[in-house]
Amino acid sequence: MRRAAAVALGGIALTLVAFLFDAAPLFVPGIAFTLLGLAAPAWISLAAGGATIHRTLLTDRVVEEEPLEASIEVSRGPWGLPGAELLDPLAGAPVPLHNWLSLISGGRTANIRVVARFSRRGHVMVEQPTLVVRDALELARSERRSAGNPAQLLVLPRTERVRWVGQDLGRTDPNGAQTAAEPVAASELDGLRPYRPGTPASRIHWPALARGAGLLERRMRADRDSFPLVVLDARCSGEPEHLDAAVRAAASLVLELAQRGGCGLLLPGERRAVEVERDLSAWPGVHARLALVEAAEEGQVPRLAPGSRLGRLFYVAAQPLDRLPPALVSGAQMAGVLVLPRPLATGVSQPTSFEVMGCRGFILGGRQRVPMRERRRPEAAIGVSR
Repeated sequence: MRRAAAVALGGIALTLVAFLFDAAPLFVPGIAFTLLGLAAPAWISLAAGGATIHRTLLTDRVVEEEPLEASIEVSRGPWGLPGAELLDPLAGAPVPLHNWLSLISGGRTANIRVVARFSRRGHVMVEQPTLVVRDALELARSERRSAGNPAQLLVLPRTERVRWVGQDLGRTDPNGAQTAAEPVAASELDGLRPYRPGTPASRIHWPALARGAGLLERRMRADRDSFPLVVLDARCSGEPEHLDAAVRAAASLVLELAQRGGCGLLLPGERRAVEVERDLSAWPGVHARLALVEAAEEGQVPRLAPGSRLGRLFYVAAQPLDRLPPALVSGAQMAGVLVLPRPLATGVSQPTSFEVMGCRGFILGGRQRVPMRERRRPEAAIGVSR
């Protein structure tokens, strides 16, 4: 508005000069400049006050690098929207609207479709869009922000299929490897689930079938204990990208193993694993919790007692380990798997078993000595003192 005020003051000055010196030719520009300086802010203020902006997000969750669509509706009042442009965090660059909402040739409403992508997981606050209105001479300018609080958006870690290099660790090894305990030996009931072909008749829940609920089977406690377990170690003293890669790898492993029959996930700071079964009913909640994982302190080691799980254990770490967790190398019926981001896996001598989301997995035998990152031997240093 400063330019408009300067023009109005200039017009008043010309008018006063015309009166003082009886200079009739100065009356016309003086009055014109005065009216222009007063009319431009009034017009822009009325135009901006009559406009409305409403943005609609198609979803409040989006996976990394996947498109998020938003629809923004802008309506003008009877004064038009001269020189209007829309500023929205999702659009990135300003969106010109003066041709669509012109008082002479434009309509009263414009619908803008915006597509945005997010490269990193986590909680994102998206500010409301802002409408900027200005006259052609840019004497006056007004901004109008959409009503409402910033939108809450959750960016989920992306996943991909696991690329098995050697043995497929997602299934039980049929060639002599020790398998998980037989669930039939379990005696503690842990609920019901849909019937799976091959289940013994003793496990079928006949009362549910009689009530018309369909064919269901009893799920025993040992079923979940025999699931593979993914442990996420969020300690990260290096680059944040290493933790992001570890989270994506953990999410990909959980999704792949769950689709094959079931999987557990032990999150940082938790004492009990979250179970994700074949129907993936628990997956949306697990995916959201993985999106909010933050770097843990050095002393926050995942708590997992040796021998607490019968299935294979996948330990996903975001930094090199000084020593392997006891549950990974002892007391387990199946060989454990260590998963590290690719830049941190150069010091592991074991062959790569699989790759996923920029991480590599290595099989670690229960009694096998696994060399970690090579420790540099101290070298003699030659110093010169002055």
